[in-house]
Amino acid sequence: MSIDDPDDGAAEVKRPGALYFLGRVLMAPFLKLVYRPRVIGKRNVPKHGAVILASNHLSFIDSVVIPMTAPRRVQFLAKSSYFEGTGLKGRVSRAFFTAIGAVGVKRGAGAAAQEALDQSRKIIETGAAFALYPEGTRSLDGRLYRGRTGIGWLALTTGAVVVPVGLIGTDQMQPVGARFPKPHRITVTFGTPIDLSHFGPAESGRARRQATDAIMAAIHDLTGQELANAYNEAPPANTVERVKRALRPERL
Repeated sequence: MSIDDPDDGAAEVKRPGALYFLGRVLMAPFLKLVYRPRVIGKRNVPKHGAVILASNHLSFIDSVVIPMTAPRRVQFLAKSSYFEGTGLKGRVSRAFFTAIGAVGVKRGAGAAAQEALDQSRKIIETGAAFALYPEGTRSLDGRLYRGRTGIGWLALTTGAVVVPVGLIGTDQMQPVGARFPKPHRITVTFGTPIDLSHFGPAESGRARRQATDAIMAAIHDLTGQELANAYNEAPPANTVERVKRALRPERL
């Protein structure tokens, strides 16, 4: 993601509507009855005001578990393709992701990455609870990867409270490739809010890196995952890609 000045042309923020609350009313009791999640630290999530829920990411189901166990409504970004399908399947997908608080955004590099960053900032600045995964994508091997500094930029720019979230067992509940979750006990821990203001302004690359590392350290304290000490990304496809990564080691 780019860290240039936010683009005022970013899409208008949509707050969760009736479908979200209906989904929570229907899904949350089902989740508790069938999967019996152990939820720790709900009181660490402020009841009001902007908050970033920064979580590790083990499974697709994480994006259902967090909104269903958090003590307040939560929004997060999801691939725009989930909202753009046609026919019955498209309507079901759109209704489901709307019901769990997702906001569609195109993913990728360049302009698409900037749009995602801008949209995230706008959601946070409405005073919402916004969930994201600093690793960027799911961990396929269960290790905790380095955080991308977009979260450091968002936290330092908005001044939002950052609450680390540790998920344990969701990769067993719905392994990668599984179409549906299976009964498995999981643990969701909302950690102590982190003060990142002392790291410096968002314009500082060092401040963004240090803030991000502090968030990842807090997540690690909650999960105990093995540290990968690397970014979670596919190997460079060619020499040009390797050079680009070498010239710009910061990941957003």
